[in-house]
Amino acid sequence: MQQTRLANTEVTETKPPLTIRLCQPRGFCAGVDRAIQIVVLALKKYGAPVYVRHEIVHNRYVVEGLQNLGAVFIEELSEIPDDHRHCPVVFSAHGVPKSVPADAVARNLFYLDATCPLVSKVHKQAMRHQRLGRHVLLIGHAGHPEVIGTMGQLPEGAVTLIETEGDARSFTPADPLALGFVTQTTLSVEDTAHIIEALQERFPAMQAAAAESICYATTNRQEAVKETAPGADLYLVVGAPNSSNSRRLVEVAERAGARMSLLVQRATDIPWQEVGDITTLGLSAGASAPEIIVDEIIDAFRARFDVSVELAVTATETEDFPVMRVLRDVELTKADMAFVNGTR
Repeated sequence: MQQTRLANTEVTETKPPLTIRLCQPRGFCAGVDRAIQIVVLALKKYGAPVYVRHEIVHNRYVVEGLQNLGAVFIEELSEIPDDHRHCPVVFSAHGVPKSVPADAVARNLFYLDATCPLVSKVHKQAMRHQRLGRHVLLIGHAGHPEVIGTMGQLPEGAVTLIETEGDARSFTPADPLALGFVTQTTLSVEDTAHIIEALQERFPAMQAAAAESICYATTNRQEAVKETAPGADLYLVVGAPNSSNSRRLVEVAERAGARMSLLVQRATDIPWQEVGDITTLGLSAGASAPEIIVDEIIDAFRARFDVSVELAVTATETEDFPVMRVLRDVELTKADMAFVNGTR
Protein backbone atom coordinates (compact mmCIF):
# COMPACT_ATOMS: atom_id res chain seq x y z
CA MET A 1 0.00 0.00 0.00
CA GLN A 2 2.83 2.36 0.87
CA GLN A 3 4.60 1.49 -2.40
CA THR A 4 1.44 2.40 -4.37
CA ARG A 5 1.28 5.81 -2.69
CA LEU A 6 4.92 6.47 -3.56
CA ALA A 7 4.34 5.50 -7.17
CA ASN A 8 1.35 7.82 -7.42
CA THR A 9 3.39 10.65 -5.96
CA GLU A 10 6.05 10.12 -8.57
CA VAL A 11 3.46 10.23 -11.36
CA THR A 12 1.90 13.39 -9.93
CA GLU A 13 5.25 15.17 -9.78
CA THR A 14 6.23 14.31 -13.35
CA LYS A 15 5.91 17.39 -15.53
CA PRO A 16 5.08 17.18 -19.22
CA PRO A 17 7.89 18.22 -21.56
CA LEU A 18 7.70 21.62 -23.23
CA THR A 19 10.01 23.21 -25.76
CA ILE A 20 10.04 27.02 -25.69
CA ARG A 21 11.19 28.65 -28.92
CA LEU A 22 12.51 31.94 -27.60
CA CYS A 23 12.96 34.65 -30.21
CA GLN A 24 16.13 36.66 -30.49
CA PRO A 25 15.82 39.58 -31.07
CA ARG A 26 12.90 40.37 -28.80
CA GLY A 27 11.93 43.06 -26.32
CA PHE A 28 13.42 46.52 -26.01
CA CYS A 29 14.67 48.24 -29.13
CA ALA A 30 17.30 50.97 -29.00
CA GLY A 31 14.70 53.76 -29.09
CA VAL A 32 12.71 52.35 -26.18
CA ASP A 33 15.85 51.68 -24.15
CA ARG A 34 17.02 55.26 -24.74
CA ALA A 35 13.67 56.75 -23.71
CA ILE A 36 13.59 54.84 -20.43
CA GLN A 37 17.21 55.75 -19.74
CA ILE A 38 16.37 59.43 -20.25
CA VAL A 39 13.72 59.33 -17.52
CA VAL A 40 15.97 57.37 -15.15
CA LEU A 41 18.94 59.69 -15.71
CA ALA A 42 16.77 62.80 -15.34
CA LEU A 43 15.55 61.48 -11.99
CA LYS A 44 19.15 60.84 -10.90
CA LYS A 45 20.33 64.27 -12.01
CA TYR A 46 17.41 66.51 -11.09
CA GLY A 47 15.53 64.49 -8.49
CA ALA A 48 11.81 63.77 -8.34
CA PRO A 49 9.43 64.66 -9.75
CA VAL A 50 10.24 64.32 -13.41
CA TYR A 51 7.14 64.76 -15.52
CA VAL A 52 6.53 62.56 -18.56
CA ARG A 53 4.02 63.53 -21.22
CA HIS A 54 2.09 60.39 -22.20
CA GLU A 55 3.39 56.89 -21.43
CA ILE A 56 7.12 57.00 -22.13
CA VAL A 57 6.62 53.67 -23.94
CA HIS A 58 3.47 51.59 -24.20
CA ASN A 59 4.01 49.25 -21.28
CA ARG A 60 2.24 49.50 -17.93
CA TYR A 61 4.99 47.63 -16.06
CA VAL A 62 7.61 50.14 -17.27
CA VAL A 63 5.38 53.09 -16.44
CA GLU A 64 4.70 51.82 -12.93
CA GLY A 65 8.39 51.13 -12.40
CA LEU A 66 9.25 54.71 -13.34
CA GLN A 67 6.44 56.01 -11.15
CA ASN A 68 8.01 54.16 -8.24
CA LEU A 69 11.24 56.03 -8.96
CA GLY A 70 9.49 59.41 -8.94
CA ALA A 71 8.20 59.99 -12.47
CA VAL A 72 4.80 61.64 -12.85
CA PHE A 73 2.87 60.84 -16.02
CA ILE A 74 0.61 63.46 -17.57
CA GLU A 75 -1.24 63.84 -20.86
CA GLU A 76 -1.02 67.64 -21.21
CA LEU A 77 1.62 70.16 -20.15
CA SER A 78 -1.11 72.20 -18.43
CA GLU A 79 -1.19 69.50 -15.72
CA ILE A 80 2.25 70.57 -14.43
CA PRO A 81 1.73 72.81 -11.36
CA ASP A 82 3.12 76.34 -11.59
CA ASP A 83 5.53 75.68 -8.72
CA HIS A 84 6.97 72.68 -10.62
CA ARG A 85 7.84 74.50 -13.82
CA HIS A 86 11.51 74.07 -13.00
CA CYS A 87 11.11 70.27 -13.08
CA PRO A 88 12.03 68.45 -16.29
CA VAL A 89 9.28 67.18 -18.57
CA VAL A 90 10.09 64.31 -20.92
CA PHE A 91 8.32 63.75 -24.25
CA SER A 92 7.60 60.09 -25.01
CA ALA A 93 9.43 57.88 -27.50
CA HIS A 94 6.48 58.07 -29.91
CA GLY A 95 7.16 61.70 -30.81
CA VAL A 96 4.98 64.78 -30.45
CA PRO A 97 3.47 67.41 -32.76
CA LYS A 98 5.47 70.63 -33.17
CA SER A 99 2.85 72.36 -31.05
CA VAL A 100 3.98 70.50 -27.91
CA PRO A 101 7.58 71.81 -27.63
CA ALA A 102 6.23 75.23 -28.67
CA ASP A 103 3.78 75.04 -25.77
CA ALA A 104 6.62 74.01 -23.43
CA VAL A 105 8.64 77.05 -24.47
CA ALA A 106 5.61 79.32 -23.98
CA ARG A 107 5.18 77.91 -20.46
CA ASN A 108 8.90 78.33 -19.73
CA LEU A 109 9.31 74.59 -19.10
CA PHE A 110 12.54 72.60 -19.28
CA TYR A 111 11.89 69.66 -21.60
CA LEU A 112 13.81 66.58 -22.72
CA ASP A 113 12.67 65.07 -26.01
CA ALA A 114 12.87 61.25 -25.87
CA THR A 115 11.43 60.77 -29.35
CA CYS A 116 12.99 57.71 -30.97
CA PRO A 117 15.53 58.83 -33.57
CA LEU A 118 13.85 56.56 -36.12
CA VAL A 119 10.53 58.31 -35.53
CA SER A 120 12.31 61.65 -35.90
CA LYS A 121 13.64 60.33 -39.22
CA VAL A 122 10.05 59.76 -40.41
CA HIS A 123 9.20 63.34 -39.37
CA LYS A 124 12.06 64.60 -41.52
CA GLN A 125 11.00 62.41 -44.43
CA ALA A 126 7.46 63.81 -44.27
CA MET A 127 8.75 67.38 -44.11
CA ARG A 128 11.02 66.73 -47.09
CA HIS A 129 8.08 65.49 -49.16
CA GLN A 130 6.17 68.66 -48.33
CA ARG A 131 9.17 70.87 -49.03
CA LEU A 132 9.37 69.32 -52.50
CA GLY A 133 5.73 70.16 -53.14
CA ARG A 134 4.23 66.73 -52.47
CA HIS A 135 1.07 65.93 -50.55
CA VAL A 136 2.07 63.46 -47.84
CA LEU A 137 0.36 60.09 -47.41
CA LEU A 138 0.99 58.63 -43.96
CA ILE A 139 0.32 54.90 -43.67
CA GLY A 140 -0.56 54.22 -40.04
CA HIS A 141 -3.21 53.80 -37.36
CA ALA A 142 -5.50 56.69 -36.46
CA GLY A 143 -5.09 57.93 -32.90
CA HIS A 144 -1.69 56.34 -32.31
CA PRO A 145 0.66 58.87 -30.65
CA GLU A 146 3.29 58.35 -33.34
CA VAL A 147 0.76 59.16 -36.07
CA ILE A 148 -0.44 62.22 -34.17
CA GLY A 149 3.17 63.35 -33.79
CA THR A 150 4.05 62.83 -37.45
CA MET A 151 0.93 64.58 -38.74
CA GLY A 152 1.68 67.39 -36.32
CA GLN A 153 4.97 68.16 -38.05
CA LEU A 154 3.13 69.61 -41.07
CA PRO A 155 0.39 72.20 -41.58
CA GLU A 156 -3.20 71.04 -41.36
CA GLY A 157 -4.32 69.47 -44.63
CA ALA A 158 -0.79 68.60 -45.78
CA VAL A 159 -1.10 64.94 -44.69
CA THR A 160 -3.68 62.27 -45.45
CA LEU A 161 -3.80 59.18 -43.22
CA ILE A 162 -4.10 55.84 -45.05
CA GLU A 163 -5.00 52.97 -42.72
CA THR A 164 -6.09 50.19 -45.07
CA GLU A 165 -5.99 48.96 -48.65
CA GLY A 166 -9.54 50.28 -48.90
CA ASP A 167 -8.29 53.75 -48.00
CA ALA A 168 -5.56 53.41 -50.62
CA ARG A 169 -8.11 52.56 -53.30
CA SER A 170 -10.61 55.28 -52.38
CA PHE A 171 -8.23 58.21 -51.79
CA THR A 172 -8.58 60.99 -54.38
CA PRO A 173 -5.66 63.44 -54.46
CA ALA A 174 -5.73 66.98 -55.76
CA ASP A 175 -2.66 66.19 -57.86
CA PRO A 176 -1.78 62.49 -58.46
CA LEU A 177 1.64 63.54 -59.76
CA ALA A 178 2.63 65.23 -56.49
CA LEU A 179 2.43 62.56 -53.79
CA GLY A 180 4.92 61.13 -51.31
CA PHE A 181 4.42 58.53 -48.59
CA VAL A 182 5.86 57.63 -45.21
CA THR A 183 4.74 55.03 -42.70
CA GLN A 184 4.38 54.57 -38.98
CA THR A 185 7.45 52.70 -37.71
CA THR A 186 5.58 49.85 -36.00
CA LEU A 187 3.29 48.48 -38.71
CA SER A 188 2.89 44.99 -40.11
CA VAL A 189 5.52 44.68 -42.83
CA GLU A 190 3.23 42.47 -44.93
CA ASP A 191 0.09 44.61 -44.57
CA THR A 192 2.01 47.80 -45.29
CA ALA A 193 3.50 46.29 -48.44
CA HIS A 194 -0.01 45.56 -49.73
CA ILE A 195 -1.15 49.12 -49.01
CA ILE A 196 1.88 50.59 -50.78
CA GLU A 197 1.29 48.29 -53.77
CA ALA A 198 -2.31 49.50 -54.00
CA LEU A 199 -1.17 53.12 -53.91
CA GLN A 200 1.60 52.60 -56.45
CA GLU A 201 -0.82 50.86 -58.78
CA ARG A 202 -3.05 53.94 -58.78
CA PHE A 203 -0.34 56.59 -58.49
CA PRO A 204 2.86 55.39 -60.19
CA ALA A 205 4.44 58.84 -59.79
CA MET A 206 4.13 58.64 -55.98
CA GLN A 207 7.50 59.06 -54.28
CA ALA A 208 8.75 56.83 -51.48
CA ALA A 209 10.66 58.12 -48.49
CA ALA A 210 14.45 58.32 -48.86
CA ALA A 211 14.76 55.33 -46.50
CA GLU A 212 12.51 52.61 -45.09
CA SER A 213 10.08 54.03 -42.51
CA ILE A 214 9.20 50.80 -40.70
CA CYS A 215 12.00 50.48 -38.18
CA TYR A 216 14.59 47.71 -37.98
CA ALA A 217 13.24 46.45 -34.65
CA THR A 218 9.70 46.01 -35.97
CA THR A 219 10.96 44.16 -39.02
CA ASN A 220 13.39 41.95 -37.06
CA ARG A 221 10.82 40.93 -34.45
CA GLN A 222 8.23 40.09 -37.07
CA GLU A 223 10.74 37.98 -39.02
CA ALA A 224 11.74 36.12 -35.84
CA VAL A 225 8.10 35.33 -35.02
CA LYS A 226 7.42 34.27 -38.61
CA GLU A 227 10.28 31.78 -38.44
CA THR A 228 9.35 30.29 -35.05
CA ALA A 229 5.54 30.18 -35.33
CA PRO A 230 5.02 27.17 -37.67
CA GLY A 231 4.03 24.15 -35.59
CA ALA A 232 3.78 26.05 -32.30
CA ASP A 233 0.84 24.91 -30.16
CA LEU A 234 0.78 28.31 -28.49
CA TYR A 235 2.53 31.58 -29.23
CA LEU A 236 2.83 34.22 -26.53
CA VAL A 237 3.82 37.80 -27.24
CA VAL A 238 4.72 39.92 -24.22
CA GLY A 239 3.35 43.42 -24.67
CA ALA A 240 0.60 45.90 -23.91
CA PRO A 241 -2.78 46.11 -25.68
CA ASN A 242 -1.95 49.67 -26.81
CA SER A 243 1.44 48.63 -28.20
CA SER A 244 1.15 48.62 -31.98
CA ASN A 245 4.29 46.57 -32.63
CA SER A 246 3.28 43.95 -30.03
CA ARG A 247 -0.18 43.49 -31.52
CA ARG A 248 1.34 43.07 -34.95
CA LEU A 249 3.49 40.21 -33.63
CA VAL A 250 0.36 38.34 -32.50
CA GLU A 251 -1.07 38.70 -36.00
CA VAL A 252 2.18 37.54 -37.60
CA ALA A 253 2.27 34.42 -35.40
CA GLU A 254 -1.28 33.48 -36.34
CA ARG A 255 -0.61 33.95 -40.06
CA ALA A 256 2.65 32.02 -39.89
CA GLY A 257 1.07 28.87 -38.47
CA ALA A 258 0.80 29.03 -34.67
CA ARG A 259 -2.28 27.13 -33.48
CA MET A 260 -3.09 29.90 -31.00
CA SER A 261 -1.46 33.29 -30.44
CA LEU A 262 -2.02 35.58 -27.46
CA LEU A 263 -0.83 38.94 -26.18
CA VAL A 264 0.02 38.94 -22.46
CA GLN A 265 1.28 41.70 -20.20
CA ARG A 266 2.35 39.47 -17.28
CA ALA A 267 2.50 35.78 -16.40
CA THR A 268 -0.77 36.26 -14.52
CA ASP A 269 -2.48 36.90 -17.88
CA ILE A 270 -1.74 33.41 -19.18
CA PRO A 271 -5.08 31.52 -19.52
CA TRP A 272 -3.84 28.17 -18.24
CA GLN A 273 -7.17 26.40 -18.83
CA GLU A 274 -6.98 27.34 -22.51
CA VAL A 275 -3.32 26.37 -22.79
CA GLY A 276 -4.08 22.70 -22.21
CA ASP A 277 -1.69 20.04 -23.47
CA ILE A 278 1.06 21.72 -25.44
CA THR A 279 4.53 20.57 -26.42
CA THR A 280 5.84 23.64 -28.27
CA LEU A 281 5.55 27.25 -27.15
CA GLY A 282 6.69 30.25 -29.18
CA LEU A 283 7.72 33.27 -27.11
CA SER A 284 8.59 36.80 -28.14
CA ALA A 285 8.23 40.31 -26.76
CA GLY A 286 7.29 43.60 -28.34
CA ALA A 287 9.80 46.43 -28.57
CA SER A 288 8.43 48.10 -25.42
CA ALA A 289 8.26 44.95 -23.27
CA PRO A 290 10.94 44.46 -20.58
CA GLU A 291 13.07 41.33 -20.39
CA ILE A 292 12.18 40.81 -16.73
CA ILE A 293 8.64 39.81 -17.79
CA VAL A 294 9.98 37.33 -20.35
CA ASP A 295 11.91 35.72 -17.48
CA GLU A 296 8.75 35.74 -15.35
CA ILE A 297 6.77 33.91 -18.04
CA ILE A 298 9.46 31.29 -18.60
CA ASP A 299 9.53 30.66 -14.84
CA ALA A 300 5.72 30.27 -14.83
CA PHE A 301 5.99 27.54 -17.48
CA ARG A 302 8.88 25.88 -15.63
CA ALA A 303 6.57 25.51 -12.64
CA ARG A 304 4.16 23.47 -14.77
CA PHE A 305 6.33 21.86 -17.44
CA ASP A 306 9.72 20.26 -17.90
CA VAL A 307 11.02 23.14 -20.00
CA SER A 308 13.79 23.22 -22.54
CA VAL A 309 14.53 26.58 -24.16
CA GLU A 310 15.63 26.83 -27.77
CA LEU A 311 16.99 30.26 -28.64
CA ALA A 312 15.96 31.16 -32.18
CA VAL A 313 18.43 33.79 -33.38
CA THR A 314 17.33 35.43 -36.62
CA ALA A 315 19.18 38.76 -36.45
CA THR A 316 21.81 40.56 -34.41
CA GLU A 317 20.98 44.10 -33.33
CA THR A 318 23.84 46.47 -32.53
CA GLU A 319 21.96 49.78 -32.65
CA ASP A 320 22.57 52.09 -29.69
CA PHE A 321 21.04 55.55 -29.50
CA PRO A 322 22.81 57.83 -26.99
CA VAL A 323 20.88 60.09 -24.66
CA MET A 324 21.04 63.86 -25.09
CA ARG A 325 24.22 65.64 -24.07
CA VAL A 326 22.75 67.26 -20.95
CA LEU A 327 22.37 63.81 -19.33
CA ARG A 328 25.65 62.21 -20.38
CA ASP A 329 27.46 63.31 -17.23
CA VAL A 330 25.23 61.01 -15.12
CA GLU A 331 26.34 57.41 -14.66
CA LEU A 332 23.78 54.77 -15.62
CA THR A 333 24.34 51.47 -13.79
CA LYS A 334 22.87 48.00 -14.24
CA ALA A 335 21.15 48.49 -10.91
CA ASP A 336 19.39 51.59 -12.28
CA MET A 337 17.80 49.51 -15.05
CA ALA A 338 17.26 46.29 -13.08
CA PHE A 339 13.55 47.07 -12.70
CA VAL A 340 13.13 46.32 -16.42
CA ASN A 341 16.18 44.22 -17.32
CA GLY A 342 16.34 42.02 -14.24
CA THR A 343 19.60 40.99 -12.60
CA ARG A 344 20.61 38.06 -14.84
